[in-house]
Amino acid sequence: MADMESFREAVTAWAAGGPGAPARELAARLNVRAVVLLEGPSDVAAVNALAASRDRDLEAEGVCVLSMGGAMSVARFAHLLGPPGLGLRLTGLCDEREWRYYARGLERASAAQQGFFVCAADLEDELIRALGVTRVEELVRAEGDLRPLQTFLRQPAQQGRTSQQQLRRFFGTKKGRKIHYGRVLVEALDPDRVPAPLDGLLASL
Repeated sequence: MADMESFREAVTAWAAGGPGAPARELAARLNVRAVVLLEGPSDVAAVNALAASRDRDLEAEGVCVLSMGGAMSVARFAHLLGPPGLGLRLTGLCDEREWRYYARGLERASAAQQGFFVCAADLEDELIRALGVTRVEELVRAEGDLRPLQTFLRQPAQQGRTSQQQLRRFFGTKKGRKIHYGRVLVEALDPDRVPAPLDGLLASL
C-alpha cells in the first residue's frame, strides 16, 4: 500500500541516482502538495511532534516531511522536487550557518526562498533557549539520562562552555539521542514558547 514513507524512500533513492518514475507516481497517487526539507531526523522528529501537538496530520494534508541527510544535499532535492522536477511547494528549516547553501540551491532550482525558516544556531539550540536550561535538565533526568549527562559534563572539553552549549553538545553524543530529544523537547513546550522558526514553518503549511 502506497503511503508517505514510500514516497520518502522513492525520493531518497532518486536523489542517490535512482529512477524518478516511482517518486512521480507516488506524488500523484498520494496528492503530495508540499515537501518540508530538513537537514536530519532530529528535525523531522521535532516538526512531527509539534504537528501532533496541534492535531495536524501532515501526511493526510499532502505534506511530506523529509530528512535530506545534511544541508549540502538541498540543491539536489530542490532540483528534483521543485520547479525543475515534481513542481511541489518547498519549505523547511535550516541552521544560520547553512543558509548560504540553501539560498544557492533554491536559486538554482528556481524555488522560492521565503518558505524557509532559519534557526540561529540549530533547532536544538532554539528549543533549549525556549525551555530554559533548568527545564531541559529536568527533562534529561526524567528520561533517565542524568548520569550520562553528569559524566559528560566532567569532560575537560566541556569546561568553560555555557550550560546551553553543553546540553546542545550532549544531545549529539549518542546515536538516536538527538532524535529522541527532538520530540521530547517539543512536547514539553508551552504553546506560546514555540521557537519562531519552528512555529513559522508549521503555520506556513
